[in-house]
Amino acid sequence: MSELTAEGMPDMEGETVVVTGANSGLGYEGTKAFADAGATVVMACRSEERGEQAATNIRREIRGGNLIVRVCDLADLDSVAAFAEGLREEADDIDVLCNNAGVMAIPRRETADGFEMQLGVNHFGHFALTAHLLPALRTSEGESRVVTQSSQAHTAGEMDFSDLQSEQDYGKWSAYGRSKLANLLFAYELQRRLDDHDEDIVSVACHPGYADTDLQFRGPREMGSSVRMGMMKVANKLLGQSADSGAQPMLCAATSDAVTGGEYVGPDGFMRMRGAPEFQESNAASKNETDAEQLWAVSEELTDVEYEFE
Repeated sequence: MSELTAEGMPDMEGETVVVTGANSGLGYEGTKAFADAGATVVMACRSEERGEQAATNIRREIRGGNLIVRVCDLADLDSVAAFAEGLREEADDIDVLCNNAGVMAIPRRETADGFEMQLGVNHFGHFALTAHLLPALRTSEGESRVVTQSSQAHTAGEMDFSDLQSEQDYGKWSAYGRSKLANLLFAYELQRRLDDHDEDIVSVACHPGYADTDLQFRGPREMGSSVRMGMMKVANKLLGQSADSGAQPMLCAATSDAVTGGEYVGPDGFMRMRGAPEFQESNAASKNETDAEQLWAVSEELTDVEYEFE
């Protein structure tokens, strides 16, 4: 799969794209590229103020597209449901949903619904959002796509259903790895269920490699650690690629004709940290169908949403 840049994006005039976490980092760069290609982009952001500021900045840089800022707090299922309901009233159909937003390696906290924050935002929030938006994805003219942002940190994750919320044993990095493994289990299981029902919707996963974004700083910031902040700044400068480059796998997953469903797209360079998008293999745990089915059942129960396939 060749590199996909903003200049190589297909014409997306008339298409509607939803991007979570659109006000910064990968979401910001992805939003800019989609809008520059002519799409209407719904920027799903936790903060309306930050979302509007990001939209203002993007409008100064691009030639077209339409940006709509809406509040969607993935750490609050009521907010997710309200966002989806409002969007259904505004948009007849959705062509691409990018489940992009996330938190990484933070001290243990809980969402408004009592979920461990990393699993709650990275997985449960997106699981519920996708279910709510499935009807709009279904009515899109032609194939629509659900793109779920994972990470190579999924290799450090383990699905322990006896302590899924890490109440007994919490490690900020192991919890992050679990949430990113959950992203892949969800993306692959969603594709299997879409195939079973002959839906014209494709589910694909991606990861950005090591991208220089604000994601790395939230954990040290919440810990109040200036030392860790400094270490992250150095690591980002030495190892990280730009947020624009990190967004390319997501853009490729969302628009490439080579995508058929169930793939994992990431950068092809050293240790998969940077480079051009290509199809890659995730680890064996991410392809465990028993875990995927159990996670799906638990997710429907805990989020109180049910996927309705045709």
